[in-house]
Amino acid sequence: MRPSGLARLPYAAPGMRIGLYGGSFNPAHGGHRLVSMLALKRLGLDRVWWIVTPGNPLKDPGELASTAERAQEARRIANHPRIDVTVFEEAIGARYTIDTLTYLTRRHPGVRFVWIMGADNLASFHRWRGWQRIAGMMPMAVIDRPRWTLKAMNSRAALALSKARIPESAAAALADLAPPAWVFLHGPRSFLSSTDLRRLRRTSPVGGR
Repeated sequence: MRPSGLARLPYAAPGMRIGLYGGSFNPAHGGHRLVSMLALKRLGLDRVWWIVTPGNPLKDPGELASTAERAQEARRIANHPRIDVTVFEEAIGARYTIDTLTYLTRRHPGVRFVWIMGADNLASFHRWRGWQRIAGMMPMAVIDRPRWTLKAMNSRAALALSKARIPESAAAALADLAPPAWVFLHGPRSFLSSTDLRRLRRTSPVGGR
């Protein structure tokens, strides 16, 4: 990772509660927005940042649109004054989430960051580089997703971090807790997925009705 303090970030100030929602957003869709609105409300966040990654080491980059294209589409989908879309990972050369979060906590030590991820990500969280360090770096909110509830809650990471899980009724206090701390949030769920949307785009005839 390039050590740069010059990457342009969304506005942040000490004491703010900011949710970090990283992903390829390839493409962004209403499900991402639904997760963000749930997090804003249930976690008492001031803002949510959509961190559009240059690429996910665990995914095939073959169908990955450019970062600029994905960010532009993400801004159109987000369309909310408290959701910021950022591509700073590309500027600092971050490849892994642990690098991104290390950079942010050093640059904004007074901000109360919360890492947000879907239940599908929790199911494979133990495969992420430095996942235990991530859990010890900031509180985490896991948002339920269709077909992933049981897999996520029985995953290696969920079991390892079981003592750090707080009840859903205490979600509003998550940002103020010392990590490791995490919550599993239930709420309205979307069946939309970026994979399905890309498949639909490939199979839809150009100019079709």
